[in-house]
Amino acid sequence: MSLEKPLIIQGDRTLMLEVGHLEYVECRDFLALFAELVKSPEFIHTYRVTPLSLWNAAALGVSFEEIVEGLEDFSRYDIPSNVIVDMREWHETYGKLVLQKTANDRLELEVKDPRILERIRNIESLEEFWVDNDGLPGFFIPQARRGDLKHALIKAGYPVKDLCGYLDGERFDLALRSVDLDGNSFVMRDYQKDAVDLFYCAGQKTGGSGVIVLPCGSGKTIIGLGTMAQVSSYTLIITTNNVSVRQWRAELLSKTYIEETDIGEFTGRVKDIKPITITTYQMLTYRRSKGEPFHNLDIFTKHNWGLIIYDEVHMLPAPVFRATTAIQARRRLGLTATLVREDGKEDDVFALIGPKRYDVPWKTLESRGYIAEAVCTEYRVSLSSEDELEYAHADKRAKFRIAAENQRKKELVCELMEIHKGESILIIGQYISQLEKLARSLELPIITGKTKHDEREKLYDKFKRGCINVLVVSKVANFAVDLPDASVMIQISGTFGSRQEEAQRLGRILRPKEQTSHFYTLVSKGTTEQTFGTNRQLFLVEQGYGYQIRYF
Repeated sequence: MSLEKPLIIQGDRTLMLEVGHLEYVECRDFLALFAELVKSPEFIHTYRVTPLSLWNAAALGVSFEEIVEGLEDFSRYDIPSNVIVDMREWHETYGKLVLQKTANDRLELEVKDPRILERIRNIESLEEFWVDNDGLPGFFIPQARRGDLKHALIKAGYPVKDLCGYLDGERFDLALRSVDLDGNSFVMRDYQKDAVDLFYCAGQKTGGSGVIVLPCGSGKTIIGLGTMAQVSSYTLIITTNNVSVRQWRAELLSKTYIEETDIGEFTGRVKDIKPITITTYQMLTYRRSKGEPFHNLDIFTKHNWGLIIYDEVHMLPAPVFRATTAIQARRRLGLTATLVREDGKEDDVFALIGPKRYDVPWKTLESRGYIAEAVCTEYRVSLSSEDELEYAHADKRAKFRIAAENQRKKELVCELMEIHKGESILIIGQYISQLEKLARSLELPIITGKTKHDEREKLYDKFKRGCINVLVVSKVANFAVDLPDASVMIQISGTFGSRQEEAQRLGRILRPKEQTSHFYTLVSKGTTEQTFGTNRQLFLVEQGYGYQIRYF
């Protein structure tokens, strides 16, 4: 092997990529197909290969031969033989367990490898699924247990390729406009069409469930509309908040020929079930007390949906996972900017929503002008002597909050606002008291979870129209908020080391625009906040974003 190659592959299945190498970008994009970035210091980035990352690669049609060929092309040394063996075993596991309908309308799990069959026969959590079906032993289940079996198997380390097909749901034709209601020409972009086609798969059993992964600002809602037009049936859309409900409604009215009377909202304010119904995760999981059942979850089963869209699918709460287990016969589309879940339940998304169907690197879309160019800068801010003393004597959790609320961050915010005067600036943070104090002292409008819905809408509208240039927002703006002209994000605090949140926040300023967008994250120098900040950046570094480091 050439000593000039950028990748070192170790026996523990970690992959080390030299950042300064001429082939770094090409190798990074290749690794993104089947590996996950776990460390990103200045000179060497470390990736790991997992069963789930290889199952997703297999589901995307990335062959094992293609992976090995790429590793050999980029590897500085010979690939350890155990790594090839392990990766081959994981990759080939996808497709060896196939769920299909039997003649008597039950479901049968066909296991193509006798060794795997013997292993799963002896797993306690799968015992209930092993039954005698007319004298033939095997894994036979009623259709209602489809999700239960898939979930139990993924937890045991075995993905299921589900070829049982889908119910069509009640028919409802929906067509896309060629000119939207504002008079603008409307046509789906090439990658949006590709995403819809790969999900729908011409109506075959091999499609119909899965996740589309694209950056914020790239038009995931449009992919949702395109899929609805393909499926042409009653559709349930679940999103993160009421603002997003209104945005989905506006896009439906603007870009399709649907009548307003055919769109329902199931929220705290309105509870209309229509052919196209939009609701929130919070609404579905609402209950007055902890001991009560989730009454609203029956919306999944009481109506003849042909398609269910999970917006920001990485945010699925546990009760919605459980409800999704029971509706595997419905087509399920997940939309997200990142499959990263801080609770580690990516395998649940794989089993119950479906595998990753489409993914494009953020930088690829940036280079084609579909999302804005963005510069990421981390400012390391020294603590004041007063905060330094308090930090030194605090416990672990208190240390993080003291660092996050560093009083000197306000000075830097003022400097950055002056540098970007006249641009549309979002200031976002984790702690409400910190945000309220900053907004009060700088006389800035603020939106938090406590802000009434109507007031929220007014402030978002003023920001969009340029009546106000600076808006302070809490984490309610992390997801599904459409502020197309925002070009500067100043993050004064975040949720510990959340990679997911970092990606979503950058996404708020990626709508296409002429000027370069700027994402500033402010951390207290030499504190736990700086350590967590390094982890927060992992996903974006994997997408090709570099963080400039500056001191204040």
